Parts: sequence; structure tokens; C-alpha cells
Amino acid sequence: MDLWQLLLTLALAGSSDAFSGHEVTPATLGRASQSLQRVNPGLGTNSSGKPKFTKCRSPELETFSCHWTDGGHHGLKTPGSIQLFYIRRSTQEWTQEWKECPDYVSAGENSCYFNSSYTSIWIPYCIKLINNGGTVDQKCFSVEEIVQPDPPIGLNWTLLNISLTGIHADIQVRWEPPPNADVQKGWIVLEYELQYKEVNETQWKMMDPVLSTSVPVYSLRLDKEYEVRVRSRQRNSEKYGEFSEVLFVTLPQMSPFACEEDFRFPWFLIIIFGISGLTVMLFVVIFSKQQRKEN
Repeated sequence: MDLWQLLLTLALAGSSDAFSGHEVTPATLGRASQSLQRVNPGLGTNSSGKPKFTKCRSPELETFSCHWTDGGHHGLKTPGSIQLFYIRRSTQEWTQEWKECPDYVSAGENSCYFNSSYTSIWIPYCIKLINNGGTVDQKCFSVEEIVQPDPPIGLNWTLLNISLTGIHADIQVRWEPPPNADVQKGWIVLEYELQYKEVNETQWKMMDPVLSTSVPVYSLRLDKEYEVRVRSRQRNSEKYGEFSEVLFVTLPQMSPFACEEDFRFPWFLIIIFGISGLTVMLFVVIFSKQQRKEN
């Protein structure tokens, strides 16, 4: 009987709050959950089962989107049951009203998209998820804090040189910035990180970040095939965007005979020194003959 009395009490309290226009607070829900557990200890709470934000991301400092999980409950699958509201702090006080998400479609399922008309940099945003009239998650951020650029595009490489031994080579890797990042006008400044590895390896080698869209890679073995990828981030930020598509680098093979010959000794140096020595000896012989004739 205690369980039925408690459920009846909760139902009356919920209906009272609904008619009076008040929101059921998390503290009230917590106390109700604890009461249910005291009545039935086998009934536990699932704190990870409620909707919550998974990420907010701006690809180019001009737009952004926020995504959330619906919590995995069938009761939350009803269209419109989860709503996002936001507020911008453009003054010293939070005087504006909360506004609902302007676009639930463009960024995909369980998301809200803010186009350039709704995006302001250097102004804090606060967002919250509402489900059945109650706040289930909220967070605050500035747009410049959530920049994660799209992947660079158009990766390609050129051969710089091959070592005298014919064992190693140097290449230059080039790419283009993400198409939607306005780097030409300087609206956003990106730095890039290049990573590479042999095809059969699992560990990527990371190079220091650069501001340019090309970087040399030295001492690659001619008998190996390599994978190269690049990602970018806003300058002075810690968050990188996704990696580009992998670029495969297959270096030209030197003939075994040439490699073996170059590895044993640089024969062209012997030829140069030999010619120089013969020239010196020839001058000595001619000079000595002239001296004898004069005597």
C-alpha cells in the first residue's frame, strides 16, 4: 500500500505543478526517486538515460551547431518532445528572453543549427534542453571556444630529391584549406598538423604545427609506401578538426645495381680526382723537360 500511496502523491503533486505553471525542479525529482528506492530498493535511477548535450561545434567561426542524445528512451522519440532554447549575453545583465532553436533540420537528427544570422563571436551563449517542460541539460560557451574546422582538401605531394645512396628521399606535401573557412580575408587563421606513417605501421609520426599549406617530409625510405594525413585548428586553440582523407605516397624505386654501386663508393669522385692527378703529373713532366733543355 505504501507504494500506491506514494505514486498517488507524486501524481497529485505533478498535476498541481502543471496547473500552477511551475516547473518540477531536479531537487523534487531527486527526492521522489529516493522515496521510490526506499519503498522498492530494487528500483534504481539511470542518470545517463536522460537527454544531454554531446557537442557544440563551429567549423568556420561563422555558423555553429549543437547535438544531443535523446537518452535512449522510447518516450522521448516523439517529434518535438525535446527542445533547445538559447540566450545570448549582449549586455551586463541577462535581460533577454530564452529563444527556441531556429533550425532543427540542417545539422541532422537531435541537433540545432545556427546560421550566420544567429551567430555572434565574443558573445557568450547559454543553451538548455527542455523535455516535457523540464530542463534536462544546459551549458554555456563562446563560439570561438568551439571552433573545429572541416578537414583540409586536395592533398598532393612532389619529390624534392633522392639521397646519393639511393636509399632515402625527401618530399613536399601540399593541401588546400577547408572550403568553408574564410582564410583569404583573415576571418579565421588556421594552423595545420601533418602526420605520416608507413602503410604497415600503426603509430603515426606527428610534425610540428605550421601556418602554411605545405610542409617538407624528409628521409623517407624508397622501398616503403607511406600514408599522410592533415588536420587543422584555429590558431591558439587546442581543438583540432577531423583529419583529411589519407594520401598514399609511393616513391620511385632505384635499380638494385645503381643502389649497390652508390652504396659501395661514389665512383664519380674517383674519376674527378684521377683526372686532376693526371693533369698535375702532365704539367710536372712538361716543366721538367723545359728545365733540361735550358741547361
